[in-house]
Parts: sequence; structure tokens; C-alpha cells
Amino acid sequence: MTDTTTTTPYATHEETDRDTTDAPFEGVYPAMTTPFTEDDAVDHEQLADNARYLERAGVDGVVPVGSTGESATMSHDEHVAVIETVRDALDDIPVIAGTGSNNTAEALSLSRRAADAGADGLLLISPYYNKPEPQGFLNHYRTIADKVDLPQIVYNVPSRTGQSIPADVTVELAEHPNIQGYKAASGDLNLISEVIERTRDADFAVLSGDDGLTLPVLSVGGTGTISVVANVEPERTCAMVGAALSGDYDRARTLHHELSPLVRELFAETNPIPVKEAMYIRGRGGPRVRSPLSRLSEGRRDALRELLAAYEDGEPGAVDPAAVASAATEGAE
Repeated sequence: MTDTTTTTPYATHEETDRDTTDAPFEGVYPAMTTPFTEDDAVDHEQLADNARYLERAGVDGVVPVGSTGESATMSHDEHVAVIETVRDALDDIPVIAGTGSNNTAEALSLSRRAADAGADGLLLISPYYNKPEPQGFLNHYRTIADKVDLPQIVYNVPSRTGQSIPADVTVELAEHPNIQGYKAASGDLNLISEVIERTRDADFAVLSGDDGLTLPVLSVGGTGTISVVANVEPERTCAMVGAALSGDYDRARTLHHELSPLVRELFAETNPIPVKEAMYIRGRGGPRVRSPLSRLSEGRRDALRELLAAYEDGEPGAVDPAAVASAATEGAE
């Protein structure tokens, strides 16, 4: 698929200007999907097109080869090639590459390769399966931060790793000059709020990693989101985050509720299964996911299609959440 000019009737980046802070990461960073061809290879042409589409939509950066990008089923060579394709496709926004592993040496190697491929920052999932003690977490992240001179984001997602990073560990890591952010995907707003509270005086950003909690996280001092829904509705997501960061919480709440039915549908099955289907419906690549994942169940495809249609013509803040939710329900019948 070739690159085309976006025709979505949403607010442009200039129309959603917001107050800025000194946070190292601020705004909307879509967790990019990785499109695959029918023979299960990375579709680099579509990947580049998707990256350009997101940049035109006004996002603040992109995050390829994370969980949403199916990095767990990609070889290191594929991983690096994806980073290179995305970096080459973009003009002026940063690429934050997922380079985490439960093996510190492997994470370090991949982080170095990502840096060489042009990544502007790193997203590092906490070690999964091993279940390290606090000192293990500290050693793991400091090893990479000491040896790769890029801004790095600690990624806490216990639903995938089996263990949450303790707040004390995150606060201590925030003292390292290269560890500049925290992707909060624990679903625990008390924990997230504590991390924000205790790192307020550091050059440290806390980004929501749960689309349904983005607005609550912003309300207690978060600086943005690494978002799944922004792949599908980037302008609407940017409008919501921009409103919140500018202190316009009436508008931000309106947009939060407007997006909520889609957020729920995108997590009705394991991420990135639904978002790949949504991208397919929107003409942004096939729905193929790599095994052991499987395509979105047939019973949910019509619901997703009906839901997406309900967003097509309305500007951000102009779509009735009840009508959108109703469209999804009718599609499922």
C-alpha cells in the first residue's frame, strides 16, 4: 500500500496545541503494530506507510516492536529491520524502540543494535518469567542504561511479566540520567500515583500504558501515553491528551468517554489481535498475527466494523459515546 494524504476530518496537530512541560516524554506515542504479509514476513511497505500516517496525524513519537508490535515472535534481525524502516519513514518525531528481554545480556545487545539502527529512545519491559528481586531489577536496568546512551523507559506490565516493579525500585532508577520514563501498565492507579509523586523533582516522565486509564493517569501528573488506540484513532487520542495537558478536563473527559467503547473493543481479546483487525478495516494492513496468536474471532469482527464506522464522520468531541457503544452492540448481534 502506498502512502496517501490523510483525509480524516479531525483536529490537526496545530489545532490541538497544548501547554508543554520539561518532561522528557510528553504526549501520544502509538505502540505500533507490525503488519505481516500472507507468507508471514514483515510488510515493510505497509509499516512505513503506517508510520507516516501517524506522523501526519500529529502524534509525538512512535513505539515499534513492543508488545503490540509482536516483538516476542520476531527474530533480532527482523526487530532491527522494523526499527530501520520506521526511522527512515519519519521526518521529525522520535522512534522509541522496544528492546526488553528477561535476559539482561540479550536486552543489552538488542538495545545496542536499536541505537545503531537509529532509535531515539528505548522501551524496556521488565524481566518476565525470572521474577527478579529488587536488586535484580536495579542491576538489569542500570546495566543497559550505563552502556547505551539513549533515553530509556522502564515498562511495568505485570499482566505479561508476572511481577510488578516495586515503587522503590522505580524511584531509585529515576535517578539514572538515561532512565527518563516509566510506562505504567499495571492497572494500579495507587502505584502509578505514588511513582509520580515520588519522582516529581526528577527529569522523569510517567506515561500511561493502559488506554482506559490514560485520563486518570494524566489527572494525577502523568505526561502522556504509549497507546494502542492511537493506531486507529490518532487524532482523537491526541485531542484528548492535549486537552488534559492543557488543563481542559471538560473536553478531555468528553473525548475519554468518546474513545472508551473502542478501547474496550480493542482489548476484548489479547492485544494486538483486535487492533490488527481494526487496522485492516481501516485499510492499514492485513489482520494477520503470528502464531500462537490467532485472528480476531468472527463474532467480534462485525462489532468492530460497526464501531469504527460510528467514528468516521465526527470530529473529536462530537460523537455520542452512547451511540458508539450502541453501534458495537448491534454489530455483535
